[in-house]
Amino acid sequence: MSISDNTSLQLPKENPEAQDFLPLLGTDYVELYVGNAKQAAHYYMSAWGFQPLAYAGLETGLKDRVSYVLQQDKIRLVLTSPLKSGGEINKHINAHGDGVKAIALWVDDATKSYGETVKRGANSYFEPRLLRDEYGQVILSGIHTYGETVHVFVERKGYKGVFMPGYRPWKPYYSPKDVGLRYIDHMVGNVGWNEMNQWCKFYAEVMGFAQLVSFDDKDISTEYTALMSKVMSNGNGRIKFPINEPADGRKKSQIEEYIEFYNGAGVQHMALATDNIIQTVTSLRNRGVEFLTVPVSYYEDVLDRVGEIDEDLTPLRDLGILVDRDEEGYLLQIFTKPILDRPTMFIEIIQRKGAKSFGKGNFKALFEAIEREQESRGTL
Repeated sequence: MSISDNTSLQLPKENPEAQDFLPLLGTDYVELYVGNAKQAAHYYMSAWGFQPLAYAGLETGLKDRVSYVLQQDKIRLVLTSPLKSGGEINKHINAHGDGVKAIALWVDDATKSYGETVKRGANSYFEPRLLRDEYGQVILSGIHTYGETVHVFVERKGYKGVFMPGYRPWKPYYSPKDVGLRYIDHMVGNVGWNEMNQWCKFYAEVMGFAQLVSFDDKDISTEYTALMSKVMSNGNGRIKFPINEPADGRKKSQIEEYIEFYNGAGVQHMALATDNIIQTVTSLRNRGVEFLTVPVSYYEDVLDRVGEIDEDLTPLRDLGILVDRDEEGYLLQIFTKPILDRPTMFIEIIQRKGAKSFGKGNFKALFEAIEREQESRGTL
């Protein structure tokens, strides 16, 4: 299934401050460089309900790498591992461990997207290239962003193949049921001290994004740690990138811990949307996914703070799901513990019931939960 099957090409402008010189139709895929793509694919299928879609490797003519493509509704993951020592992928894994290398953005014109961003100051990752097979053609181009993270522009007009040229369908016998994840709500980047404004300026000037909301160390702080964050969004609101940086605190913040173990800036977490967070989180927990927990006392006054909600509070409390409200409605969210050996990347599950914010009312409870995990690791 193509993302285009469920996404209209009409682009309503939900962030009027953003420019439209770089229209983005959605997130095409997220590529992670991992130590063992075969085993990682099994994990994301078994624990997270992703479905096998496509494969590229020795059998398709690749000599240096292997990639497995997984999909769940509009979310596509590409898991890539090296086949030989040395080279870019090995260096990335040695430095960072498993992590996001590319956030691929679906565009109508990959050549124009490359030209517009490079003209405005982006560093080229690779120039536009044409991939073709019997099912049509795909045009790709790429630019650098924070750390070693890149954006790949993907133009796939009329392409009828399984993913893109160079891949073949992957249909293993094992294909577990999905868990109700629908699309990427936002992706969060962690950058170093005093780098947040630099990268927000990059997204504004190079990619035409506008600031949706900002949080300072008064909004995101506990007794021990603090951080700063600004959320950048494109014009139609389909792409949202919060950018975090450390702030002064008594102890080492989660952002500092991330940068220490990731060896630099990178993607901290993906927020994956669902239409039924209780059902999704129950399924994930039953499959072994571990979530952060907050004290039961959080739920004693949550309804006084957020008002009436559709859900029964009991399963939310039992699962540790947080609730927050803004002027547009409310949201439900929960965060996993790090899903890798290094305390770097984690995943957020979010259900929006009208709210367009990011759970500001939950920040204190959330970051105290993260600090408890840091303390157990000896990194606070």
